[in-house]
Amino acid sequence: MRKNKHIDKYPNRWAVVGTCIQQATKLNATQKEAENILIKIATNQKSEVITHGRDGKVLEMNSYVNHPRNAKG
Repeated sequence: MRKNKHIDKYPNRWAVVGTCIQQATKLNATQKEAENILIKIATNQKSEVITHGRDGKVLEMNSYVNHPRNAKG
């Protein structure tokens, strides 16, 4: 099971949050700072990054999972 990572808006901050975690892993002043940190984590853990806007709606989803290019099927 993949562990998706989220960027969510907290009061006055942007938070890096795991899917099953109720508490923010790290709070950042800007969404871009949170995104840069999360890309490093997601690349290392081979997970997906889901970015939410101020209204909570999903803005963007990026996968950092290794997908084989020559997969049969």
